Amino acid sequence: MPSVTDRYDPLGAEILRDPYPVLAELRMRAPVFWHAGMDSWALTRYADCVRVLRDHETFARDPRRTGGTVPEPSLSVQTLDPPQQSRVRSLFMTALRAQDLTGVEDRARVRVRERLDQLAGGGPFDVVAEVAVPLSVAVVADLLGVEPPPYGEFAAVSDAIMRSMDGGLNPALVEPGRIARQQLSDLVDSWFAASARPGLLARVRQATAADAGALTRLYVKNTARVMFQGGYSTLAAAVGNAVHTLLAYPKALDRMRDRALLATGVDELVRFDGPVQGTTRTAVRSCRIGGVDITPGQKIVPLFAAANRDPAAFTRADKLVLDRTPNRHLGYGWGPHSCIGTTVAQAGLRALVAALNDHPARLAAAGEGVRRRTATMRAFDTLPAVLLP
Repeated sequence: MPSVTDRYDPLGAEILRDPYPVLAELRMRAPVFWHAGMDSWALTRYADCVRVLRDHETFARDPRRTGGTVPEPSLSVQTLDPPQQSRVRSLFMTALRAQDLTGVEDRARVRVRERLDQLAGGGPFDVVAEVAVPLSVAVVADLLGVEPPPYGEFAAVSDAIMRSMDGGLNPALVEPGRIARQQLSDLVDSWFAASARPGLLARVRQATAADAGALTRLYVKNTARVMFQGGYSTLAAAVGNAVHTLLAYPKALDRMRDRALLATGVDELVRFDGPVQGTTRTAVRSCRIGGVDITPGQKIVPLFAAANRDPAAFTRADKLVLDRTPNRHLGYGWGPHSCIGTTVAQAGLRALVAALNDHPARLAAAGEGVRRRTATMRAFDTLPAVLLP
């Protein structure tokens, strides 16, 4: 009988279908364990994960701090550690706070409602292709103030980038990801060169036009690319996971007609089955986590999916609790390296749930979904559903 650590194969069918039983067993038996495939220590307890994400002096996101290199196209706010990242992150967060997120959410709700009208009565459809992808591209483009790229083309580029995050498990994914990043960088360059519509990108560009040096402008452009692709892929995955959960718990959808429950409920959907499964840090110096000695240069992977079901951090951790508050889950990461677009992802999910509740047809499952074979991001390749009268 394989040990529980051997059974944790991030790309294995059992884990892709439902990772939570194995993660729960790991929290009990091996909360800090070495994973040969990831060449990393993996963490399953919430407190350990937050400690690593919080302690930037001991645990580095930037590979250059431990002798590594970063290709120029990958230099972004997500590469830098505090305090070096502060200026670029502040530019984007200031621009984000200035946006009309209520308007973004309202327009997203209208888009979803219109799409549901088109799908109603037409038989089974794929939630990913017909709802998650177009909604996510439209929401992030609306926020940035750019023309949405063609859904199908962009989904393919984003998929290559997302799969390359698992390059440690499958090196063959790295080069397609590099090519896709360059394609997306060219698109972002065209946005910066053009006269953009009002939006986050125009505000960031204005803030950096006068006095920013070449290096800062590079980080800003790359961060805009990361924000577009990361915001899209996170939201698209979150939509698929949320719909899957709501199909399994149909009463939850109806309960979120209550605006207060809608606000807390979409956050709980992400905690319950979130899109981002983990992240990587590198130990800068010797340390000890959960009784395990970590040496400088070793990698550590906080497993968000495990942390978000940790009963030491969340009461009724394996239950969907729509009014859970506070809800300090790690579904979008944590702290200065968390997803910059968290607020817009939440707005997109609220728009989705509200539109489903507004529509006279009832959403129902139309078969088994197929999980995408990716470890860093938990997402569906296809998720069949139908709208019934």
